[in-house]
Amino acid sequence: MDKITRDMGIMELVETYPQTARVLMQFGMGCLGCAASHFENIEQGAKAHGMDVDKLMEALNAAVED
Repeated sequence: MDKITRDMGIMELVETYPQTARVLMQFGMGCLGCAASHFENIEQGAKAHGMDVDKLMEALNAAVED
């Protein structure tokens, strides 16, 4: 079962799993300091940046499995 879900908040994600910040940056979501990161979930942020949500979720969960 995945530890990270699409509905998890972006800031919650980074605070819980700091290693995921690198993954977000690699996918082009460099707005961790953006106000939206405080209220958007992962799926909302990814869609706003035109990302493939499924690939992002796979990469995020792989980052926390190590």
